[in-house]
Amino acid sequence: MKLRTIVFSSAAALVWLIATMLGQDSHPNDVPSEPSAVQQQAPQPAQSQPTPPAETKPDAQTSPANEKPDSTSAAEPAKPAEGTSQSEPDASKQNDESISTIRRTVNEVNVVFTVTDKHGHYVKDLKKNDFKIIDDAKPAQDIRSFRAETDLPLDVGLLIDASNSVRDRFKFEQESAIEFLNQTIRRKYDKAFVVGFDVTPEVTQDFTDNTESLSIGVRSLRPGGGTAMYDALYFACRDKLLRLPTPGPVRKAVVLLSDGDDNQSHVTREEAIEMAQRAEVIVYTISTNLSGNGGHGDKVLQRIADATGGRAYVPFQITEVANAFAAIQEELRSQYAISYTPSDFRADGHYRTIDILAQEKGLHVRSRRGYFAPSQ
Repeated sequence: MKLRTIVFSSAAALVWLIATMLGQDSHPNDVPSEPSAVQQQAPQPAQSQPTPPAETKPDAQTSPANEKPDSTSAAEPAKPAEGTSQSEPDASKQNDESISTIRRTVNEVNVVFTVTDKHGHYVKDLKKNDFKIIDDAKPAQDIRSFRAETDLPLDVGLLIDASNSVRDRFKFEQESAIEFLNQTIRRKYDKAFVVGFDVTPEVTQDFTDNTESLSIGVRSLRPGGGTAMYDALYFACRDKLLRLPTPGPVRKAVVLLSDGDDNQSHVTREEAIEMAQRAEVIVYTISTNLSGNGGHGDKVLQRIADATGGRAYVPFQITEVANAFAAIQEELRSQYAISYTPSDFRADGHYRTIDILAQEKGLHVRSRRGYFAPSQ
């Protein structure tokens, strides 16, 4: 009887020992207790969210004014893991500051303009108080900055009419354009691109500061076909100058060399002008129509230049084309830049007019005629 008791006790002890050992082995696979859960889950947000929340992105304050903050992304930090909740108020504050900064940028208008006296000479020594700004028929609320821009970097598009209508004088126009680029574009400072157009625009040299490459781009053009001038201007402003990322303030200009007779474009003249205004591009035109009769083409070129704050040149002989390029080069180095806040501003997408008035009599100010307010 004692033997059976001993065997039973030994068996019971063995069962107890095996159960204990199995319980200890299976413990790591069980759901952990709360302290362990915190330790394991705390690092997870950084691993499971490869993209940081919207308000912590480095470029949140420099996003375009017409982009709205992502409300879904902004709400995601509402339920963070333990250890991250302390940063919630700061993140919300940063997001609010980012939104207010965008709003201030939207309400600021930048204009580049030139001033000439009654003899047509550039006046370069004027101050902020020498001007009055009228925005949409109301005085500007505040002038934020004013400076003479003789050395601001240039982004220039050279548009050359390569249609059949300019075949007889094309070679001289090419050489004049090359000389302009050589005299205007400074290495590691300015950039230019070359577009030739007949029925379609063709980029023969993209943005570069290398004047030799630009020259090759001009010389590679061959005349032939119809004239789609409006399409070429629209393309240059929208696809090249509007979308060009700029690290700082620049002057954007297009030099358009054509006879002004468009017969192939899909966009209208006014649509091309509107795109230039949206891209804040000044358009200078040089007529290749040497008849001197001020025909329809010259009037079209004049309209484009006036609407964008540029200037239209009408040479009476082929040799004066080079003089027109030289005059454009001088003007690009004789400009002012002003930044102001409009009164009664509304982000409604409407066109608003700009009038810059010189306080001194006898001075003429030339700038773009207006701009399109952003849409909310």
